[in-house]
Amino acid sequence: MTREVEVPPYTVEATVVAPPATTALVVVDMQNDFVTPGGALVVPDAAGTVPAIARLLKRTRAAGARIFYTQDTHRNGDPEFAIWGDHAVEGTWGWQIVEPLRPAPGDRVVQKPRYDGFFGTSLDHELRAAGIRTLVVCGTVANVCVLHTAGSAALYGYKVVLPVDAVSAIVPFDLEVAIRQVAFLYRGTITTTDALTVGP
Repeated sequence: MTREVEVPPYTVEATVVAPPATTALVVVDMQNDFVTPGGALVVPDAAGTVPAIARLLKRTRAAGARIFYTQDTHRNGDPEFAIWGDHAVEGTWGWQIVEPLRPAPGDRVVQKPRYDGFFGTSLDHELRAAGIRTLVVCGTVANVCVLHTAGSAALYGYKVVLPVDAVSAIVPFDLEVAIRQVAFLYRGTITTTDALTVGP
């Protein structure tokens, strides 16, 4: 059955300023299996977000703010394979973060076993130790790992900023669902890459 649904309105802020001392950029799962042709679970629009994420990385580094990557990480026989098939197997090409967005010295890569970047990882501890209060969340997949990570961030008390042009989904509906949930359920700030300033 096919039917149309109306996306409830949400505001895309034209100007957002995030203080570098208390802000971190979290790049979610921009790995070959999800982004690069030949990957196990390529998200159609993921490659198109690479330039926007690269701009975010450049500006965040220049401002001296913290950068975290999540890296979906599985081993043979992982329960997720029953849902998605084999993907992001530790040590493989598909598991690696895409070359144009490769981490720089000082960036932190957090390997995660499930959709949520906080589940079973040290991410919350590391953010709190660094005095972080605002998370700019980008990457893929919008309604899966991005949404679960942003949702947990909000539940842990972080302010969430979502630059929509730096997030990708398997289909447009899923992207809109994720944006709506971040805006409505988690009271996140929705914006775009070029509207976001990490600085004073």
